[in-house]
Amino acid sequence: MSASRHDLAELLDALVPLIREAGQVIMDIYATDFDVTRKGDDSPVTQADQRAEAVILAGLARLAPGIPVVAEEAVAAGQVPEVADRFFLVDPLDGTKEFISRNGEFTVNIALVEGGVPVAGLVYAPAIGRLFGGVQGQGAWLEDAQGRRAIACRAVPAQGLTVVASRSHGDETALDAFLAGRAVASRTNAGSSLKLCLVAAGEADVYPRLGRTMEWDIAAGDAVLRAAGGRVQVVADGSPLRYGKPGFDNPHFAAWGL
Repeated sequence: MSASRHDLAELLDALVPLIREAGQVIMDIYATDFDVTRKGDDSPVTQADQRAEAVILAGLARLAPGIPVVAEEAVAAGQVPEVADRFFLVDPLDGTKEFISRNGEFTVNIALVEGGVPVAGLVYAPAIGRLFGGVQGQGAWLEDAQGRRAIACRAVPAQGLTVVASRSHGDETALDAFLAGRAVASRTNAGSSLKLCLVAAGEADVYPRLGRTMEWDIAAGDAVLRAAGGRVQVVADGSPLRYGKPGFDNPHFAAWGL
């Protein structure tokens, strides 16, 4: 059974202290001379990924028992739960390369998926002090040093699109082809799921991702973007991106504002 919007908003608020706790675990390790190892797919992993995920999994088991959790490091270890209509997607440290390079552009991501749609999500960037949240039908918000305020996608300015692209996984040739024929005012790079949140906050207009991603990489940012009035579309056919796909792999997509 799907949760009501009121229930989703209450759940999201209950998850805020949890995601901040995970962020503090990450920042404690960020301040040290941490080790980096490699997973089976040769992607980097640190103690921060693993410890933050342990905090989140324990918290979700307490706050939302019975809802399956698909979490990046658990899946990498072969722990893949059976999922049906409703489940969490967790990326405890999105932007591990950004974490390793110490540029601050990494996030903690928690999303709730219902019926293939991310209906609630939190994206926390602890190094830069920005927490984004969104609930389907209730809008999106940003919480930072100035407090919490509503955010929304913007109409594309007359001078053209502000395009945000991946800092660590860019394909300039594919991006050029995607943007061909469109009026582009500027192009910039950012790490992790912050790119989706920049579109949600009206700080950018489109984030094309023309390479491999996993569902846990983007579900929370997608939830924030959808709540802010935006959309994530499959590049090949323009259909809305869905979640709970076999293997949790995403096709190429573009995240748009208004």
